[in-house]
Amino acid sequence: MSNILELKCINKVYYLKHETVGVLQELDLKVRTGEFLGIYGPSGCGKSTLLNVIGGLDQPTSGEVYLDGINLLNYRDLELSSIRNTKIGFIFQFHHLLTEFTCLENIMLPGLINGQNHKRVYDKAQELLEKLGIGGKKDRLPDEISGGERQRVAVARALINEPLLILADEPTGNLDDENTSKLMEIFAGLNREGRTIVLVTHSLDFKRVCTINYQLREGQLYGM
Repeated sequence: MSNILELKCINKVYYLKHETVGVLQELDLKVRTGEFLGIYGPSGCGKSTLLNVIGGLDQPTSGEVYLDGINLLNYRDLELSSIRNTKIGFIFQFHHLLTEFTCLENIMLPGLINGQNHKRVYDKAQELLEKLGIGGKKDRLPDEISGGERQRVAVARALINEPLLILADEPTGNLDDENTSKLMEIFAGLNREGRTIVLVTHSLDFKRVCTINYQLREGQLYGM
């Protein structure tokens, strides 16, 4: 397996009014195709910052970020947006679904933005809804379904463009125990299909489904 993601000597520093805060320090990471990484740590340790750097949503103070062999730091915002839309699927703690669109329409949006054929995107979105067990909710608005179902819609939306990498930030943070277990099994199933996933969370429950586990501590990653 080849490396789909590589971080080299990543530093992230925030310059505040009265102090300088180093969040990531000389951090290195390699992710091979088909791996499922769990990165753990308490709130405020830099997990979301790390994920945003990986996904090109934030730039490190220094270092290099390679995704599929290209250095993300060499691209401007518009180019990065295109790379993110085609190569990365994002899943956040808050689903960020558009409330005025149906579940099916929310899933379709990234594919349509990517210029794909409407029928192909429509069929793929329906297929993903069925796969995730919510096919009957395709015409519902996000406010008309449960929190667990909304998060599954968000997973389907992240998959619509067949991304090389899935990034998940506390995806079960707002779910009860039952829906957390269901979503964990969905992630495990996606990984068994060969999906590459990097997930950050405070919940150690994910250790049982991730193939590799790290703790983020004092700006660096430590194996668990």
